[in-house]
Amino acid sequence: MTTTYSIKDLEKFSGIKAHTIRIWEKRFQIFTPDRTETNIRRYSEEELKYLLNVSVLYNKGMKISEIMNLPPDLMRERVMQLAIQSDGIESHLENLVIAMIELNEDLFDKTFNTSMIKLGFEKTIIQLIYPFFEKIGLLWQTGSIIPTQEHFISNLIRQKLIVAIDSITAPRSATAKSFLLYLPENEWHELGLLFKHYLIKKRGHRVIYLGPNVPFGNLKTVIQSVKPCCIVGQYITSRSFEESKTDLQNLAEYASSIQIFISGNFLQKNPDLLPKGLLAYKNIYEFLEQTE
Repeated sequence: MTTTYSIKDLEKFSGIKAHTIRIWEKRFQIFTPDRTETNIRRYSEEELKYLLNVSVLYNKGMKISEIMNLPPDLMRERVMQLAIQSDGIESHLENLVIAMIELNEDLFDKTFNTSMIKLGFEKTIIQLIYPFFEKIGLLWQTGSIIPTQEHFISNLIRQKLIVAIDSITAPRSATAKSFLLYLPENEWHELGLLFKHYLIKKRGHRVIYLGPNVPFGNLKTVIQSVKPCCIVGQYITSRSFEESKTDLQNLAEYASSIQIFISGNFLQKNPDLLPKGLLAYKNIYEFLEQTE
């Protein structure tokens, strides 16, 4: 099935107001969108990609009349150059959205690596990647992106996290703790957990990383085997209120002598879910404060 976009979708992706897009259509013939039977504009994925490139150049101060005279190849080349030269987070976010829509690994790498040089790995994840996922989360809710695009960009970020984790060679601290990290059964969104793996290991602690989709029975077996100092779990969307509540109550009872840190959107929407003895945190800074 062909993906099409409304003018409001284009506005959300590019930051260019729908009114401005209509003016550009009339004045510069930037698009000739299809229309539904009720005369509503519908745009193709190619038109969305084009507008994203236009928006990057336009937001950098280039006149729209000059942009319209650029051949598509030269326009993409200018955007790639800006990915290297750009200083602002907003510009980097624009480039990541373009990389996701176009399935453009080169643009993703240039944007990510430029940010890493200026901010370092940790701040790049917190200040760029977290806001990026908030942005595409909103776009996902409106049906503006397709699963393959989200999977593409998520896997590229996952690769960066794994490389960063593997590159930590510093010895463990004299006061090192052991952290057991997991996602509950049927939960697969592991990027946040991988970043916690990186943060904990970087601070000289030991990590036992179980990853996604861990049934509670298996979790109990590992806890009994490795006896960790701390457990870190993440509940996002996968399980019902009752399933999650039962899991967390069982965990609190079974591992009552262990520090247990729990996070996730699901918990924020259900504050009564957390049993006594478990520690919740709203963001990565709270997590770092509580685990130090």
